[in-house]
Order: sequence, then structure tokens, then C-alpha cells
Amino acid sequence: MENNCREKYKILTETLIKKGVSVTTMESCTGGVIAALITDAEGASAIFKGAYITYSNEAKRMCGVPGSVIEEYGVYSEETAKAMAIAAGKAFDADIGIGVTGTFADPDPANPGSTLGEVFYAICIKDSCIAFKMQTESAADRHEARMMVADKVADAIMKILG
Repeated sequence: MENNCREKYKILTETLIKKGVSVTTMESCTGGVIAALITDAEGASAIFKGAYITYSNEAKRMCGVPGSVIEEYGVYSEETAKAMAIAAGKAFDADIGIGVTGTFADPDPANPGSTLGEVFYAICIKDSCIAFKMQTESAADRHEARMMVADKVADAIMKILG
């Protein structure tokens, strides 16, 4: 799976470069894996504006996610994923903002009531945001779960780009 995902990101980054479309991420549970996969491709600096890894709720708020969104919908929600993507896109003035939040295998003591294996991600292009929900409970470990999410994000962006 990992090599396939890396190849997808190589193609995705090359496509973004050809189209002149910039991208940024705000990642929580994926810990920067999506940003790393994008920047693995030669020439990524032409389209990759930067990224945030916002593992805590406080970091999300510091990087532009409204506290009210987290309080009303929970940190693990489509709404928070959208707010993350919007905040990152605005902060870096990028064409595409990606937001990822969720929990993998262990209960999160900072956010009780989370559903294990549930991940939300959003892709925002200008004023249009699409949010997705997926399950990662079949993953063998955290790295595999991160790669599962990254793979789905790549597929969604390629579909949006046509």
C-alpha cells in the first residue's frame, strides 16, 4: 500500500505543478504524512505553500480554527476538518487547503467520546469545501492508518482536479 500511495502523490504533485495549483495542509492524526508525501516529489516547492501539524485542540485554535466549531461539533467532525482546511488555505494563500482530524486506535483522553478508527478530512478549493468520513480500524498500526487516510485524500484531490 505504501509504495502505491507514494506513487499516487508523485503523480498528484506533478499534476498540481502542471496546473499551477498550490496546496497546503493542516493535519492532526496524520501527523504531517500528507505534507511529506507531497514534498517527496521533485519540484514540489513550486506548489506546496507550507503546512501545520495541529495535534492538540489548542494548536488548531492557534492556527485559525474557531474554538466555537470545536466546541459545537467536536474536534473529530466534518465541520472541524473543513475549518482546518479553510484556515490553512487562508494562512498560506493556497488554492487547495486540506484538513484532517480523527482518532486511530487509542482513546483520546483530551477528547472523550471519540470513535476509534474514525477520521474526517476535508478538501477546500477557494470557497468550496468537501468533507469526507472514513474508518481506519482495519489498520495494523498508526503508520498504516495514516497511509490509508493519505491514500483516500490523494484519490479525492485527483477526482476533484479531473
